[in-house]
Amino acid sequence: MTVEMGLRERKKAATREALSRAAVRLVLARGVEGVTVEAIADEAGVSPRTFHNYFPGKEEAIVAPLVDGVRALIDGVRARPADEPIWETLRQAALELLGPVGDPDETVALLRAVKDNPALVAWHMRGFVELQEELCAAVAERTGTDAERDLYPRLMAGAVGLALRAAIDLWTEGKTDTDITALFEDAFARLRAGLATP
Repeated sequence: MTVEMGLRERKKAATREALSRAAVRLVLARGVEGVTVEAIADEAGVSPRTFHNYFPGKEEAIVAPLVDGVRALIDGVRARPADEPIWETLRQAALELLGPVGDPDETVALLRAVKDNPALVAWHMRGFVELQEELCAAVAERTGTDAERDLYPRLMAGAVGLALRAAIDLWTEGKTDTDITALFEDAFARLRAGLATP
């Protein structure tokens, strides 16, 4: 079921996105150390106080597009047809996520900046772990399993996360000519061959 956001929620989402985009632009131009909360707020046209209504610090704003991508994956899983096999649901939701990568050069630069900065890695991983739990719950809902007691939804959420991370890491490092979508399809097909639906 899709719930349309009200005007206030849309404005809040737009402000959050503007702050995150400003953070990414500044990181790519100045490096992580050259970016402050005040600079991000100024770039987005808001006050530092407004910034802190959305993010505790600059690190969260910088990694927000990556964490939000995982959230979009979860939303995508929940939006798929209820009678669709879980493997296909997860595959399609991930492909929808990978489709609008935006500017590939900017995405690669952001991923490299995160990978090279321990504080950003920590915030990225923290967000990823929290959202992995939500993905586990979404898988459990679709498969009639228990997210807290059954191994299957945890394995599936972990497998999808691993397939995405492996494909994204290889793509980001520039060690392959294969595009990100094809890398994920390959990783996912390999996993699917060995993890049967209960």
